[in-house]
Amino acid sequence: MLNLAPYRANGRVLSASLVGTAVEFYDFYIYGTAAALVFGPLFFPTESASAQLMLSFMSFALAFFARPVGAVVFGHFGDRVGRKSTLVASLMLMGASTTLIAFLPTHAMVGWVAPFLLCLLRFGQGLGLGGEWGGAALLAVENAPKGWRARFGMFPQLGAPVGFIAANGLFLILGLTLSDADFMAWGWRIPFLFSAVLVGLGLWVRLKIGETPAFAEVLEKGPPEGVPISLLLRHHLTLTLAGIFAVVACFAIFYLATSFALAHGTTVLGYNRTEFLVVQLFAILFMAAGIIYSGYKSDATSAQKVLTWGCGATIVIGLGFGPLLASGNLWLVWMGLSASLFVMGLVYGPLSVWLTELFPVHLRYTGSSIAFNGGGILGGAAAPIIAQALGDWGGTQVIGLYLALAGVVSWLGLMVVRRKKLAA
Repeated sequence: MLNLAPYRANGRVLSASLVGTAVEFYDFYIYGTAAALVFGPLFFPTESASAQLMLSFMSFALAFFARPVGAVVFGHFGDRVGRKSTLVASLMLMGASTTLIAFLPTHAMVGWVAPFLLCLLRFGQGLGLGGEWGGAALLAVENAPKGWRARFGMFPQLGAPVGFIAANGLFLILGLTLSDADFMAWGWRIPFLFSAVLVGLGLWVRLKIGETPAFAEVLEKGPPEGVPISLLLRHHLTLTLAGIFAVVACFAIFYLATSFALAHGTTVLGYNRTEFLVVQLFAILFMAAGIIYSGYKSDATSAQKVLTWGCGATIVIGLGFGPLLASGNLWLVWMGLSASLFVMGLVYGPLSVWLTELFPVHLRYTGSSIAFNGGGILGGAAAPIIAQALGDWGGTQVIGLYLALAGVVSWLGLMVVRRKKLAA
């Protein structure tokens, strides 16, 4: 029988880590969905539909380069001031940037100013999310009872599928209730506007929590580090780089199976947009299942082992991803996306506990945030762009090769950490 007592005793903390992260990821995902569906022709008009999509994905990638900046900025204050106040600030920045996108003029209205403002707000989204994940992970893991760190750490990770379901579910409803013309004219703005409501909910939950015991204990022993990033790079550079590589696979799987698959499937392959969104909504449930399984398995064995198994599975998934997507059969597409996202749960679920354990408490916010968001550049920002280029070169069948490469890169990062721990 499952022991639920630790969850009940820490319900408010776990809710804050889950709800806040879900809101942040909702904000991030609605941009990815809009980039796949409407931003190309609205903000980047060119003669080539492929070029429009590429420019739209480049604006999507911009946030991944902002995320490490946000990791440094928010990590600095998270390791000096505290987890709670820093998490509130990151949520407000992310929410404000997202809501303002709802009011942007298009290229037809103001010319080049439109894509400039879009990219500026996209950068703001990235800054906010750069400080979000590390703090949410620490909030859960540093409050966990002994032997429960991975199971507590899976709660901020579950914010990803929750946010995705909310984002794509809303786009699906709009697609069913609005004509294509109305959706392109104004319907796409509604999900961005709705973000303000969700941010208010996230703030209400987070303002009710206290500081983590681990950070409070560090403050009692002495003043915080003056410049955490400096100490991190001097004494923990190898582990930081290894952490960055280990994160690549989860980002690569997710953005190929969501934003890229939606764009490529509904344009190049000709799948119906509404049907494809339904397929993705059901497939994302397997990501949630993978996260929950990995949390329990990591506490029973180790996060290192689960991540290693996940990287091996990523390589296998990469070989079948393209052919299944190009099959023309939505059942096969669903099977491919579901398998991919379950594996994504294996390489994503244990990261909260695995990354935080790489660094001492007084550097954890900075270290885990930089590693996670640095991996986002290699795995997330590059994924749709490289996949689009691979598709243009060799067809849909070869786009999964990037996943196989990402699995190898993440496996190498895990091996570096394993050798350093054995040497110690």
